[in-house]
Amino acid sequence: MKRSLLAVTAALVVVAGGLSGCGEKPKAANGGTYTSIDANHAINVSAPINPYNGASNAFQGYNAMKLAWPMNDLVDLNKFYPGIAKSWDVNGDATEVTIHLQPKAKWSDGTPVTAEDIKTSAAVAYTQGGGVFALTPGTAGALGDVQVKGDKDITFTQAKGNKNNTFLNSVLQTWVLPKSVYGPQLPDNFWDLVKTATNADPAQAEAGKAARDQITALGKKLVAFGPQKDVSAGPFVLDSVNPGEALLKKNPNFYDADKIAPQQVKLRNYADNQAIWNYLINGELDSAPYTSTPTDVVNRILSVKGNQKITGLSQVSAALAFNESYAPFDKVQVRQAIAYIVDRAQVQKIGEPDSGKVATHTTGLIEDAANKWLGAEQVGKLNAYNVDKGKAEQLLTQAGLTKKDGKWFLADGTPFTFKIQVPAPFSDWVAGAKNIASQLTDFGIPVEAQTSADFATYQSEMAAGKYAAGLWLVGLGPSTYNAYARMYGSANGWAPAAGSVTRNAPKPKGNWINSPDTADVAGLGSVNPGELTYQLSQLPVDQQKDTIAKLAQFTNDQLPMIQMWNYVNVQFVNSTRYSKFPPNDCDCLRLPHGVWMQLGYLQKK
Repeated sequence: MKRSLLAVTAALVVVAGGLSGCGEKPKAANGGTYTSIDANHAINVSAPINPYNGASNAFQGYNAMKLAWPMNDLVDLNKFYPGIAKSWDVNGDATEVTIHLQPKAKWSDGTPVTAEDIKTSAAVAYTQGGGVFALTPGTAGALGDVQVKGDKDITFTQAKGNKNNTFLNSVLQTWVLPKSVYGPQLPDNFWDLVKTATNADPAQAEAGKAARDQITALGKKLVAFGPQKDVSAGPFVLDSVNPGEALLKKNPNFYDADKIAPQQVKLRNYADNQAIWNYLINGELDSAPYTSTPTDVVNRILSVKGNQKITGLSQVSAALAFNESYAPFDKVQVRQAIAYIVDRAQVQKIGEPDSGKVATHTTGLIEDAANKWLGAEQVGKLNAYNVDKGKAEQLLTQAGLTKKDGKWFLADGTPFTFKIQVPAPFSDWVAGAKNIASQLTDFGIPVEAQTSADFATYQSEMAAGKYAAGLWLVGLGPSTYNAYARMYGSANGWAPAAGSVTRNAPKPKGNWINSPDTADVAGLGSVNPGELTYQLSQLPVDQQKDTIAKLAQFTNDQLPMIQMWNYVNVQFVNSTRYSKFPPNDCDCLRLPHGVWMQLGYLQKK
């Protein structure tokens, strides 16, 4: 996945201390200019206009378009708003998707958007890999064929033997690129290379590897590719970029141009959250995406005329994760004891007071999704692990630990102590980890919160198994498979391939959780959570409830991670210059604000 979904990305934005310049009144309306922030990255003058580039000047929902935009429905990952795709048909077993493009879709140069553009877009996606565009033979859910059926129709088919229910979701989130710009960057035999690269015949293994290597090398060149000018199918076209902002002008050829109120959009640059807070406090933004913001700053933002808060669902939860290769975390009683020791309400209040709510139950899903799937009554029967230090002491003793002079010791006599690792830029994680450490230390288990310099270092060292415990994002919806794969997927050694799932050892494959292959749970018997999770990638949405119920109960009992808080999607808007903002709890709140405009929101006063 090249970019995280908005709520997830925003949950990890840097938070810095201190504020400057508090303005009492918003600036005057500036005609048809809408001013906001792009949540995915800061402005980079030298970045290419390329959605696959990490510092891109292709901005989601403005000048960068996908086939469709996910609704982030709690139970159905395949609900989407139309984008360049007006509609789509899916066959009976969801292995074939036919896309019907917007009849009036045109590029900003006036030429029609055609199925050939989408085939080129698929080719570029193959060079980047991931999702349906995986090149490794036998990859679950991979794309098998792309067929142009007319100027505005194109069919995507899963590889033979696959029946992955994330196929439609992955296809619809394909970036739409102009063939006139990207076609010349591809070799004439590109689709032959793909056919060779994805061939599972052992006799073709050497040729397949050579083809994959060639496509991977091409992918690196394409990430850096910078078109001479913006050819956009979106509501805006990039006009100019300077160190302070990117200016985009309305695209008169956009298929739904009548819905787009602003004549131009300014996307302001930022170094950290402090800059975004200052823009809001000075009344300089018409809207801002989710930003982790302390309560006192929220109050200052809302004191400015026109500023208001919109809140909605965020399908992500922050959890304390254990590496079970480190004793005594290999014992379920120890993990359960920690759940009884830590007051999660206190952790949430310290870590994410304004845009978080306590994770009442650890199920692997956010609480709202668990209630939707299983019903509040069934979820309520699960263990909430309310603070009970007596119960914690019993569990630790059962696990073979002993207490002496107020401190806990392992069975071999060494002190039970560990570090909780978190990335330094994530202030909510840092604050939450420090509070967890303080609570455990007070109980007699000396714990220290320790930081990594940045998230990239944190991820790589986490995958290498260097940390005994750390914070981790779980419950990533709307796909239940994606949500549970955070616990029982590659980070825990389970890997789907060729219609089944295998298990990798802790090293060197990145299995840093290292749970047992199976565990016994009362009422369920012996459970293999990796296999159950894999089932969720295959089952139709309306047949997943029983599997989810088993995984929720297993997770609640075994606690490979303990959910601390569920995020709340808090965004700020200013109604001085524009009106008709999305309402609270709109499923569109996790989408870029350029998509809000495509849905008919953000009308000029």
